[in-house]
Amino acid sequence: MSTQGTPHINPKGAAIAPTVLMPGDPLRAKFIAETYLDNVTQFNDVRNMLGFTGTYRGTDVSVMGSGMGIPSIGIYSYELMHFFDVQRIIRIGSIGSLQKDIPLYDVIVGASASTDSNYLSQYNLPGTYAPTASWKLLQGVTREAERQNIHVHVGNILSSDVFYNADETVNDRWARMGVLGVEMESAALYANAAYAGVEALGLFTVSDNIVTGERATAEERQNAFTQMMELALPLAAL
Repeated sequence: MSTQGTPHINPKGAAIAPTVLMPGDPLRAKFIAETYLDNVTQFNDVRNMLGFTGTYRGTDVSVMGSGMGIPSIGIYSYELMHFFDVQRIIRIGSIGSLQKDIPLYDVIVGASASTDSNYLSQYNLPGTYAPTASWKLLQGVTREAERQNIHVHVGNILSSDVFYNADETVNDRWARMGVLGVEMESAALYANAAYAGVEALGLFTVSDNIVTGERATAEERQNAFTQMMELALPLAAL
């Protein structure tokens, strides 16, 4: 574990674990730490992007907010990987289903993350790069889902820069290519992990179905969040 500071993360001597769970909302990070972890210490409050370290079944785990969007998670995940020796980041969040048959509260696992962002251009690659999750974490979460008898959908997701899109046809076109759902962060996380040589995975609870128009309430989202956490936390021990 490393304790040095960066412009965005200042642990002030507190430890950051090799495995970090990253919800978008820093208050969700606080809730996770208080609900699921033992022996919790706060390691970050810069810009109110809260981070905590504790233990889960004897394994060190940190949890920290990422903020919304590719630029935000791009900064925080990069610093965790390159300055704090973090070896795996598991993004946990909500997702909008792009497929009619993936209902509210189901869990989607992002095996890969398509994107409409320009983030990947920084690598100056001679083609189109496909950001993917780590096989070890993919294998681990599917085995955990089988053990807990939780049905999950595994496949390609979309990490979009645009929440309110002027082009109302984009979702149908992504869905036609088999994309399971849309969120706003994972492509940057997967690319950062590949560049750093570490592991990353995104797990998501379906909060709304864009095809049918169904939406979960804030309270319903909180209750459905539990299942995703029970899949994510055991991965820290892999």
